[in-house]
Amino acid sequence: MKAVTEMGKSHAETACELFAGGKNCAQAVLAAFGDATGLDGELALRLSSSFGGGMGRMREVCGTCSAMFMVAGILYGSGTESDDKQKAEHYRRIQYLAQQFKDRFGTINCGELLKELSVTKDPVPDKRTEQYYKARPCIRFVEAAAEILDKYIAENPLK
Repeated sequence: MKAVTEMGKSHAETACELFAGGKNCAQAVLAAFGDATGLDGELALRLSSSFGGGMGRMREVCGTCSAMFMVAGILYGSGTESDDKQKAEHYRRIQYLAQQFKDRFGTINCGELLKELSVTKDPVPDKRTEQYYKARPCIRFVEAAAEILDKYIAENPLK
């Protein structure tokens, strides 16, 4: 069962629309979960703006995974009262989410996910054209991260 947002769409559909509308991969995922996290849309976009292209186009951790981890932190992470047990539990959660993504795509590394495209680390983003969206598999990663999160949240309701 897909979680449905206040707009009547799944988080995955919302995230894909945001990505197709020009937001980076991390922004698309984090902003799509605004109803779950309570984050204002503009704040979610600003917060996640640095993580697109594998962290500032450095092709490190896929921005969809970074956003997935941010959502998990907001929903389940420890705050000021954290202890080692809580940290370990949360880190286990993050490793689980990462493994779910790896199981689908083999890695959480942006450069490896896009190796067929010979992407660069140039900080200037590629123009979002019809050809860009046809060539990039990124929307699949956006959709998958949102689906993984929805499944995790459904199986691990907030207390």
